[in-house]
Amino acid sequence: MADPLRGQVMRLYKTLLYLGREYPKGAAYFRERLKSAFMKNKDVTDPDKIQKLVDRGDFVIKELEALYFLRKYRAMKKRYYEPEK
Repeated sequence: MADPLRGQVMRLYKTLLYLGREYPKGAAYFRERLKSAFMKNKDVTDPDKIQKLVDRGDFVIKELEALYFLRKYRAMKKRYYEPEK
């Protein structure tokens, strides 16, 4: 694997591992799923395919952030507004 791609993959793994701490099903569940996803693709050597996988990982990061923001918004809304009837 080329050095720039290796750095991208390591950054992606660390970022996902950090974001997984707040996962609704638990950090251990997320960590196992993350590890299995990375291990499934450990033998990929084609730089184009690696870049596509990194791009998909970036998409997953955005989805997780949206999930966390939505959860935070709902908690704030519940705290400060009356429930709708």
